[in-house]
Amino acid sequence: MASVMGLLEERETAARVRVEELQAEVDRCLAELGVAEAVLERRVIARAELAEALAAGDDVTDPARLKVRDPAPPAQVAKAPVAGATVVRRREGMTAEALAPQYRRIVELLQADPGDGEGVSAKELAARLGLELVPAKIEGVRSRAKRLVEREWLMASPSGRFMPRASWVLAVGS
Repeated sequence: MASVMGLLEERETAARVRVEELQAEVDRCLAELGVAEAVLERRVIARAELAEALAAGDDVTDPARLKVRDPAPPAQVAKAPVAGATVVRRREGMTAEALAPQYRRIVELLQADPGDGEGVSAKELAARLGLELVPAKIEGVRSRAKRLVEREWLMASPSGRFMPRASWVLAVGS
């Protein structure tokens, strides 16, 4: 008979694999979305060009009608971070605005109140985010905070508590 701890480890491993599979699927979907947006933009331009050509009618040989117009500006798609999107590695000059909303809120909470000097636990972060304090929600917050640590947006103490980068604490405090 397998131990309870062993069973829990197997289930955790399976859940971790599922999360990684879903993250890969999200990345694939985002790439596919980018391609689809480019196709849509080309189709919109093609339709506008066709409408303009048809409006010119039979009188296309008239030099006054052959004026070259500036093409319509391409449709601008606002690129807001997508929930569940990958977390970009922090570089000098980047702000939390570069993060997806769920990650940005964690960084902003820690910037506003980094805790007692030892950082903030995942449970405290979940409470500050207004989440129900159940293991699933707390572990979700812990996972996002760890990803922010890996990408150098946050720091983690040896005890597993999270805090903003030292340079940010100075900038916020000034």
